[in-house]
Amino acid sequence: MNWRLFVALRYFKTRSREKIISAISLISIFGVAVGVAALIIVIAVMSGFNNELKERIIGTTPHIFIEREGGMSSEDPLVKKVLSGTKDVLSFSPFITGQVLLKYRDGFTGAILNGVEEDTEKYVTNIKKYVTGPAPILGETGLLIGNELAKEMGLEVGDEISLVSAASSKPQTFKIVGIFHAGLYSFDVNNVFVNLTAAQKLFNTNTVTAITAKIGDVLKADEVKKELISKLHYPYFVRNWMDLNKNLFGALLLEKIAMFVLLTLIVLVACFNIASMLIMRVMEKTKDIGILKAIGAKNNDVRAIFTLEGFFIGFIGTILGSGAGLLIVWLQQTYKLIKLPNDIYYIDALPMSINWHDPAVIAVAAILLSLLATVYPSSQAARLDVVEALRYE
Repeated sequence: MNWRLFVALRYFKTRSREKIISAISLISIFGVAVGVAALIIVIAVMSGFNNELKERIIGTTPHIFIEREGGMSSEDPLVKKVLSGTKDVLSFSPFITGQVLLKYRDGFTGAILNGVEEDTEKYVTNIKKYVTGPAPILGETGLLIGNELAKEMGLEVGDEISLVSAASSKPQTFKIVGIFHAGLYSFDVNNVFVNLTAAQKLFNTNTVTAITAKIGDVLKADEVKKELISKLHYPYFVRNWMDLNKNLFGALLLEKIAMFVLLTLIVLVACFNIASMLIMRVMEKTKDIGILKAIGAKNNDVRAIFTLEGFFIGFIGTILGSGAGLLIVWLQQTYKLIKLPNDIYYIDALPMSINWHDPAVIAVAAILLSLLATVYPSSQAARLDVVEALRYE
């Protein structure tokens, strides 16, 4: 064993003559462990909410939207040819959307009407999978309504409601054939779905808003978008699900970074404890340092001894914190110990998700901060003069 490592281990394992130094060592280890565990848990929770939200958005939103200025035909030959020739595109379907006024008895409310082609839409988003029971058939007058909107207006399956749009002042009557629950409040409280032909009649048009598509890998949405843009030019426009939710995911990312920075301060405080402990250790071991230098130890040797002692504290704290954090995340994922109210969050337990590079980055950052805390004390020890160290011994 390297003699520097041997001496550093002896200093680390041996109880200090000054009890306060041993206490600060334990506090430093505990501080690093708490900081690392807190970081892992909080990042896991934020990743869990992010993934949960992403899954719900992807489940209700087409991956790709191809639009044309002034609208387009549902059978647009160019768009169909391009989509059919793009390998990542699995399926596509025409789609029309617009604002409508919904009337039931004496109640009125605004809603977003979505017209879909039943035969092809089920291969793109399939809104019917969020309906409890057998998949309903829309037909000419059938309507799917979000559960929050239905609750707000006191609607049930079988009720008849009237819809009117700005383009056609004549109301049309639809029968509710299903109530969907996608799990996104803003989606469930604002959206209704009807057959594409019925929607075109209501909006007094024979065009569609867009042709939507589903791709194999949702994370390749930007790549597919660029490929489609290279094949389709003005007056066509291409958007993807990320574009529609850019602000939301940008805010979540910013919040995740902010929490990482704030919780890193916990580790930083523990590292100040490491620095203070090492400074006192240097003062306690002044005679030892003088003897080591007298028998030939160089400045770098002394510096290495105290750097290694600080590293041991940071390493042990990081291992304990990582173990505790990952254990708590595993317990929550497996046993759902922390419950959430369904009516507020639409999920029954606190979501936690681990991207394994996150704990690795946290562990490396904690150890580097611990090493950084040793720079000043170890440099002071290395600069100690032999004569001064042994003068009163």
